[in-house]
Amino acid sequence: MKLINEQKLIVASYSPKPLYYFFKQIVDIAVSFVSLLFLFPFLLIIAILIKLDSQGSVFYKQERIGLNGKPFLMIKFRTMYGDAEKNGPQWADSHDSRITRVGHYLRKYRLDELPQFINIVRGEMSMIGPRPERLYFIKEFEKQLPSFRSRLQVKPGITGWAQIHGGYELTPAQKLKLDLHYINHFSILIDLKIILKSIPVILFAKGWR
Repeated sequence: MKLINEQKLIVASYSPKPLYYFFKQIVDIAVSFVSLLFLFPFLLIIAILIKLDSQGSVFYKQERIGLNGKPFLMIKFRTMYGDAEKNGPQWADSHDSRITRVGHYLRKYRLDELPQFINIVRGEMSMIGPRPERLYFIKEFEKQLPSFRSRLQVKPGITGWAQIHGGYELTPAQKLKLDLHYINHFSILIDLKIILKSIPVILFAKGWR
């Protein structure tokens, strides 16, 4: 993996913005709560399809690392078979044999991420922010990118600056650079830009795994 200069990754201009965070939290919770109510029939259909397609729970809960390094259980629709990680943690790809038939389409159009609105209502995630990683992978990335935990200065999000610029196709170094760019420059306008650019990523299934 080609690394980028660590000196360029220092979050020197980061500073808390209380009013921005307050407004963002209100919008996050309001949009997520309304979305869960509005999408409930659709979510129920997805749940039924998952149960009909393969054995196991409808939801998949996995520990991720959130704001300031605090762990939380991220909720997703289950897209893999129950023994998917019998050989330990590993990255998924678009042709992964561990993915179920229904899971293939859920992942392709990011529908497996919808239950994360619950994480937002709980205050564990935001609509916009760096994607939360597992502790196992954070430790692996830190071996070559010591500043990787700098991403934890803001709440993780369902979508973010890195997701609209490559998402799963990015290397850890590229992801870190983009996430720190967002942390240095976040604003309401940038958040709106990310939301608008996330729509075609979902509609055209770009960079899914």
